[in-house]
Amino acid sequence: MAQTHPTSNPILVAVIGSALDGITGEMGQTMLRTSRSPIFVEARDFATSLFSADCRLLAQTHYIPVIGGATPFALRAIAEFFGDDVHDGDIFIHNDPFDGGSHLPDITIARPVFWEGELVFWATTKGHNADVGGGGVVGFNPRARDVQEEGIVIPPARVVEKGVPRRDIWELILSNVRMRALVESVLNCQIGATAIGERRLKGLLEKYGPETIGAATDELLRASARQVRAEIAGIPDGEYSADALLDNDGIDKDRSYRVALTVKVEGEHLTFDFSESDEQAKGFINSTIANTVSSAHLALFGCIDPDIRYNAGAIEPIDVIAPAGSLTNPESPAPVAACTVPTCEAIASAVWVALSKAVPGRAHAGWARWCTPATMGVNPRTGRHFGDLHFLGKGGSGATEGFDGWDHLSPSNTLGGLRAPDPELHELDTPYLLEALEYLPDSAGGGQWRGGLGVRYRWRVLADGIACATYGSGFMPGTAPVGLLGGRPGIVQRLTLTRPGAEPVEVDSNAFYTLGKGDVFEVIASGGGGFGDPRLRPAELVLRDVREGVVSVDAARTVYGVAVDADTLEVREDETRSLRAAV
Repeated sequence: MAQTHPTSNPILVAVIGSALDGITGEMGQTMLRTSRSPIFVEARDFATSLFSADCRLLAQTHYIPVIGGATPFALRAIAEFFGDDVHDGDIFIHNDPFDGGSHLPDITIARPVFWEGELVFWATTKGHNADVGGGGVVGFNPRARDVQEEGIVIPPARVVEKGVPRRDIWELILSNVRMRALVESVLNCQIGATAIGERRLKGLLEKYGPETIGAATDELLRASARQVRAEIAGIPDGEYSADALLDNDGIDKDRSYRVALTVKVEGEHLTFDFSESDEQAKGFINSTIANTVSSAHLALFGCIDPDIRYNAGAIEPIDVIAPAGSLTNPESPAPVAACTVPTCEAIASAVWVALSKAVPGRAHAGWARWCTPATMGVNPRTGRHFGDLHFLGKGGSGATEGFDGWDHLSPSNTLGGLRAPDPELHELDTPYLLEALEYLPDSAGGGQWRGGLGVRYRWRVLADGIACATYGSGFMPGTAPVGLLGGRPGIVQRLTLTRPGAEPVEVDSNAFYTLGKGDVFEVIASGGGGFGDPRLRPAELVLRDVREGVVSVDAARTVYGVAVDADTLEVREDETRSLRAAV
């Protein structure tokens, strides 16, 4: 029999909160251990969540924030569509960008959890599936002019009804993808994770009862709301504006697009206003409202107390304004595949630059934008289709006050949650030979605290007929990772393709290519932006960076004002004083 406990007991509230966190963590581990997709297993490109019966977010894993923050929109779309037609044993699926979704590959699986005949919770998973059909590569189609060209759109649908799989819905989905076996296994992996969530929630219900758990979760939400309000109250009232660019949309190659943001702070309330952003694009960089809200949230929560639980209470004091028909809230049937990466990164950059004008000590300098391609084809060693997002090509994160950026940690849409795959496993899963993966000296922006380093990532193709789509940003000075408060920007990124017997040629961003045996693809990923005047960085730290190959002797002199002897690798004290005094 369920025990009853006074919910005024803060220890009990904390125990229940930790139990919910543990459940989402176990759901995540289930996906890592049961998925056949390297996108899940190696990169952790998913989120697991628990919700109340009325779709309030209670707990969530912290793998990929842009996915997690968009999940509440998807669940609300499912709940609103089915209303009271939700039963024990049902499982729902969804990816519709214009009804609570982000981009098509991020598929949501939702399981209602019943107790004594009443709906009490929802357990959900949302992750990037390797194939959603359409004309894209792993879901990315730089030529798409509408969402239908990007793949199959799944409105709220029931894939399991009272415990019985609906083969009509399964066949409709699986008949529209190339990698049928992989997609089916990944969806079953997501379903399995929600089953773990249901099982553990019922164990918690058996121990404490729904009333006690409900009261405890209400208090957890109130606590998060109080904490976030206190954080916002620490920001001076006012309006703080910034913008960020995207290179192009894949259709209008000569035009960049602007995300314009005003952060409005009034007491304990904060509003992100994107009203001045560009109109929606013809190409695939449009950001759905779910993605825009999630992107703004992750940028803000990366600047405040990390111990605050991200739940429905935490986002209560925050509003987002994004006019319909704009880049940050497009109207159907706009293509949206790149929204979770370059557009999310632009939104995050705008948030951080705006906040730096109010609370500079909390903001991040710019992170390296995502620049590696997506590829898809058949691995001749196995005869199986594969889809690859080349997570090995990550750049560096931006610096913050008091801390250098992290090397090889981008993009900002993951806040460091994206893992690079093991290079040897990557070679087993794909027809590629890794030729180089190395840190790039001087790739990060200099500063009193420097950005994290970017990388050179080069791989040789061992098969013919490989489809390749580029879908990133950061290939022009206006989209390089920004420096803050005198910090320098990271470098401009570059992609090159070398065909057998030919010279290297520069690869366009947001474009299609076909790769063949012997081709060599190289990614130059930027480091993060710097924070503060580089001339204020202690000379001993600059010397350490030179000795470790992070900063060149020339950059030590020209960027940091530190003269380092190239032979002895020692600081020339008198010359350094002269260099720094001359500024």
